[in-house]
Order: sequence, then structure tokens, then C-alpha cells
Amino acid sequence: MKKIYFLVLIPISFIIGTPIFANKVTPYILGMPFFMFFVCLSMILTSLTLLTINKFTVETKGEDSK
Repeated sequence: MKKIYFLVLIPISFIIGTPIFANKVTPYILGMPFFMFFVCLSMILTSLTLLTINKFTVETKGEDSK
């Protein structure tokens, strides 16, 4: 198994850690309650992580076929 796949643990830990860190309403960030901001941030982080994994795996598969 390639080491790049361990990046999947970042979004998983974000999702598991959401109730621990984002259990607050009072701090507003960008006009959103903290929990909503944390959910939006985790969605963006998940997308970027999967994009990175896809980029490295597609490059690797392309090099194997040559």
C-alpha cells in the first residue's frame, strides 16, 4: 500500500474530531457559527486531500503503462 493513501486519515480525523472541537456557537467566523464553519472547512479539506491522492495515483498509473 502506498504512503499517499494515508492522507485519507486527515479528513477522517477531522470528521471524528468535529464534535470535540466544534461544539460551540459563540465564535462567528465569516458570518457563520463555528460548527458550520468547521463543517465547511472539513468539506474543503476532504476535497483537496482526495484531489491530491487522485493526482499522485493517476501520475503513477500513467508511468507504469509507458
